[in-house]
Amino acid sequence: MTQLRILLLKIRSFPRKRKLNIDKKTQGAVDVVCGGPPCQGISGYNRNREFDEPFKCEKNKQIIVFMDIIQFLRPKYVCMENVLDILKFADATLARYAISRLIGMHYQSKLGIMAAGCYGLPQFRMRVFLLGCHPEEKLPPFPLPTHGAIVKNSCPLAFELNLVGWSDSTAVQLETPIVLEDILSDLPKVGNTEDRDEMPYVKAPQTEFQRYIRTFSSEVQGPKSHAAKSKSKKSKPKLYDHRPLALGNDNYLRVLQIPKKKGANFRDLPGVIVGSDNVAKLDPTKERVLLPSGRPLVLDCVLTYEDGRCLRPFGRLWWDEVVGTVLTCPNIRMQALIHPAQDRLLTVRESARLQGFPDSYRFRGTVKDRYRQIGNAVAVPVGRALGYALAMANLNKTGNDPLMALPPKFAFSHNIEGTP
Repeated sequence: MTQLRILLLKIRSFPRKRKLNIDKKTQGAVDVVCGGPPCQGISGYNRNREFDEPFKCEKNKQIIVFMDIIQFLRPKYVCMENVLDILKFADATLARYAISRLIGMHYQSKLGIMAAGCYGLPQFRMRVFLLGCHPEEKLPPFPLPTHGAIVKNSCPLAFELNLVGWSDSTAVQLETPIVLEDILSDLPKVGNTEDRDEMPYVKAPQTEFQRYIRTFSSEVQGPKSHAAKSKSKKSKPKLYDHRPLALGNDNYLRVLQIPKKKGANFRDLPGVIVGSDNVAKLDPTKERVLLPSGRPLVLDCVLTYEDGRCLRPFGRLWWDEVVGTVLTCPNIRMQALIHPAQDRLLTVRESARLQGFPDSYRFRGTVKDRYRQIGNAVAVPVGRALGYALAMANLNKTGNDPLMALPPKFAFSHNIEGTP
């Protein structure tokens, strides 16, 4: 395959480096720039967003710097990723800005919305991707879904046609949707205070996903030497990062009282009733239950979150379900994060599998840092599918259609059809 020139650059350092002309040699010599300008300024979880003038927020200005990098480097291909809120927030001001900048630089461009669940994950994480290329290059098509998916989110009506998917008139046999049991059932049982960074597997892989995710190391880490291969054959594989963010004593006692059943959450705790309007509240006929610490069993914040209608606080996930989006910070008061059969949060490794990271991929820093690294990442199968489409376009192996079908069994295949 054609050798690609890769440049790693922190957005914050770009203006300084540009002034010093450090990167002059790379102008016009970079093949691809991929990036995801931070989304905190537009995220729905940010309650202090600048609706009227989005670029007043410093965090939103990083998309300007990203486009400045494109203008400076003039790469052959561009791939920008962002959250769905970039289309929902302020009449999609930031998305429109990004597209207009690319067009102004004479790049071909197009925008698509891809859902992680459609590419072999139990997570219906929707992300927006903006693709661009030089006028003389072939604009990469968006890769079509390989799996059926359980829908949990929806895209804005104005951008429905940008959702990457098969048309209703096309007869296609998609793979069965992946659910939590498919990715979790082989992992060892661990407790709330588990602190080991590595441990042995106790079960053989039980699903196609598990077999793939355990052996998907060579594509990520590159070829191994003969000595390294011999050593790896002799040693038993280890499981890394299978530890949860430990709950404090009060929250742990609350989790112990969440039933091990589908749909269980804080509404199942003693003293909570749900009205005909689907609003949860404390039962006025009963005395409020207190924990040994003296704090209430049922927190006021979960009763008022989303006006008492939210089902996620202290939610227990279930085997036949998917999750909405893996976030950067596990917050049990806002999210359904409890393991189906164990009284703890999903571990770092379980969260990594939800994003499609191979088991061989290790995370660094504190436990919170590791969750953040996972939540900030593009789901691996989605990035892999986009990378394949871009590579095929670069090799002039794609047609003029805006979409392309991926090879059979692409999601769990180590040998990809069509690549050298």
